[in-house]
This record gives sequence, structure tokens and C-alpha cells, in this order.
Amino acid sequence: MSKAKDPKKSNVSLPQLRNMIEEISKDRNLPSSAVQTALREALLKGYERYRRSQHLDRMDFEEDHFDNFDVFLNLDEEAFQVVATKTIVEEVTDEDKEISLNDVKNSLQQEESAEELSEEKLQELIGDSVILDVTPDREDFGRMAAIQAKQVLAQKLRDQQRKIIQEEFEQFEGTALLGKVLRFERQSVILSVSSSFGQPDVEAELPQKEQLPNDNYRIGRTFKVFLKKVREGSQRGPQLLVSRGAAGLVVELFANEVPEIEEELVRIVAVAREASPPSRHVGPRTKIAVDTLEGDVDPVGACIGARGSRIQVVVNELQGEKIDVIRWSPDPSTYISNALSPARIDEVRLVNPEGRQAHVLVPEDQLSLAIGKEGQNVRLAARLTGWKIDIKDVNKYDPVAAMAEVESQRQADSEYQSRYQPDYQDAGYAEDNY
Repeated sequence: MSKAKDPKKSNVSLPQLRNMIEEISKDRNLPSSAVQTALREALLKGYERYRRSQHLDRMDFEEDHFDNFDVFLNLDEEAFQVVATKTIVEEVTDEDKEISLNDVKNSLQQEESAEELSEEKLQELIGDSVILDVTPDREDFGRMAAIQAKQVLAQKLRDQQRKIIQEEFEQFEGTALLGKVLRFERQSVILSVSSSFGQPDVEAELPQKEQLPNDNYRIGRTFKVFLKKVREGSQRGPQLLVSRGAAGLVVELFANEVPEIEEELVRIVAVAREASPPSRHVGPRTKIAVDTLEGDVDPVGACIGARGSRIQVVVNELQGEKIDVIRWSPDPSTYISNALSPARIDEVRLVNPEGRQAHVLVPEDQLSLAIGKEGQNVRLAARLTGWKIDIKDVNKYDPVAAMAEVESQRQADSEYQSRYQPDYQDAGYAEDNY
């Protein structure tokens, strides 16, 4: 609306601007647009520092004071301009953010092609915004801006790289990636994962708590990892947080190996995984519940494969982790019995359905198998099914005494829901739906 300064007079020269952008784009594996954005931000930072150096008596520039300023790059003339978006007001209180209506009027009158506006039309301009060329005329500005921009350009380029990585990998959160070990930092393993953008070594951090005890992490070795999170912000360090111990990794590995899952003939309903057991005497173990709506499909057999070929691929990737694939059932008693596999179950009593508490009766010779080493089998079964499970010897079980005990513990069991939950649950499956 108001006329800006003549660009030819206010341009600040940047020799070899186009070549510089092309070289940085090639060296950093960044698109030209991202390099230009970083350069504009760096030059704007140089302008801010120049302004602050010229107003040493004014120390009240807020951090966001220059948010309405921008830099325009002219690649053809290899130069740049500083511009500001200002609001039209009656009386200016901040020259960096506002322009008076009278100045706008004078500027319009100087334009030969401008039509004369009535006072009423001018008043309607109040509150509108105009973009003005505010490039300093002083010769020392260009030199200072270039020096300051050079100092912060590297950081701005890193910010652009992180932004691109974030935009690319956010869509892959919750999926499996192939990572190669690069180095070790403290107790974390730093891996590289491939990027469709063309960067060969986008870094991912595998913290100690997400590692598997049986893994042998050596430089150059590749592993399937589960992308848990893409970190935001400009902090140093890898942006991608990955895991080898997440239940989601098991889901992804089975999905890759079992075509019936990809075709939605078989569904993974729930997974309970203990990748890092509390005791070194107990190995990692996973229980996975599967189901199908197709009568002629065996979901458990589909996941195991002929002679165990499919499940063995998953077991090998997880360095020998024990995996139990069981059939999901809408009937809690059947589901609990299946979840305690490979133990043979005589009876499942739902002693407190509201509190989701069950007593499982097994023969004496099945007690240790049902409970598992250091309680691992029953612990995983409880997390898989969402029920609190007590294993009982069928020959010593007293129903009356057992129910009395359940009643006395009913209050304490109110906290159970937060303690016994599967690590992964398909939201489409619920007992209430059947």
C-alpha cells in the first residue's frame, strides 16, 4: 500500500549469493528453500544485533521485538533487503511496529498512479498492515550483518536439518526402522537410520533402559529398532529416540513376517513383554494374543509358520527371546487359560469380575510351570489379559475360604487397573463388544 524504498538503492550486496546457496545445499543435503530460510534467519539476526549496537541507550528490546521483521533475498541481483510489517495507526507509539496514517497518506500522494483517496477511505486503512523496506542506509550495516550472519548461519542450518528430520520421521513414530551402530555415548548406543531425504546417517539414540540384555552392540552391526519419539527443539544430540525393548517392536516384526496380518486376516490384540527382567536369572519373554474373524484361518498357526519358520525370524531378531503366541478370546476364562500357556489349566474361576480377579486351578505338577521362573509367566499373563491372576493347587483349593479372602481384599484390589495392563492393546477388541 505505502511505497517502499527503491530496492536498487536499499539492496545490500551479497556477492556469489546463488552459488553459496547451491554449495551449502549440496554439502548439507538440504533443499535450496531450507538453505534460504536459514540464511534469511541468520541475516535477520545480524540486523537485530546491528540495531542493538546502534541503540546502546535502549536496553528494553524484548526477545520478540523483531518478530515482525524479515529478510528478502534477491538471487538475481545477489543482494538482500530487511523488511518490516507495520500496522497503520493514527498516532505511532512504536516506530518498529507501527506507521502513521499521515505517512501512508503522504506516500500514496507521491505515487503517480495512485488515485486520490477520500478522508473516509483513509480512515478505513487504520488497522491494516503494510510491508516496508527498512534496510539501514549506513555502509557499515552490510559488513556487520554479514559477519554476524556468518556466526549464526551454522546453527540456523542445523535447525533446518532438525526441522526436516522431524517432519520426515514424525510419520514413522510407532514403526520399526533398521539402524546401524555408529558409536557409544555414556550408556546409550547411537545408531544411524536411513532417510528418504538422502542423509545417510540420521542419528538415533538407544538408551540403556531400551536395550536388550542379549544384544551385542558393536560398531557396524545392524538392528531393527522401534521409533518411540521424534524429539522437538534445537537441543544437541540425536532427535530420534528408539527402543529394542518396546512391545511395539514385536508387533512390527510379526506384521512384517506374517502376510495375514498385513492382509488384516489376523489381528494382534495384545502384547505383554518383559524385555529386561528384574533378575538376571530370568530371560526376556513376550506373550502375544492374536485373533481372526475368518473361520478358516488359524491365527496362532499363521504367526508361527510352517515348522516355526515365521516366529523363528522374530526370535532371531530379538536374540533368542522366548515368545508365546496364544489365541485371544472374548471369554475371560478361556483367555486367561490360554495366556498361561504352556501350563495345563484345570479351571479358571472369576472370583471378582468387577475387580477383574481370577483364581486359576492347576494340578500340583503344573504349579511351577503356570507361575513361571520368578513369577514371570503369571506376571505376563496378568498384563496380557488385564486380570489379576492367582495360581492355586486344585487339590488344596477351598472355595469358601478363597471367596472370604477375596472379599477382604476387594478394597485393596481397586488399584489393580493401573498395575495390570497389557503393553499393547488393539482398541478394536474389548470383551463388551462380544
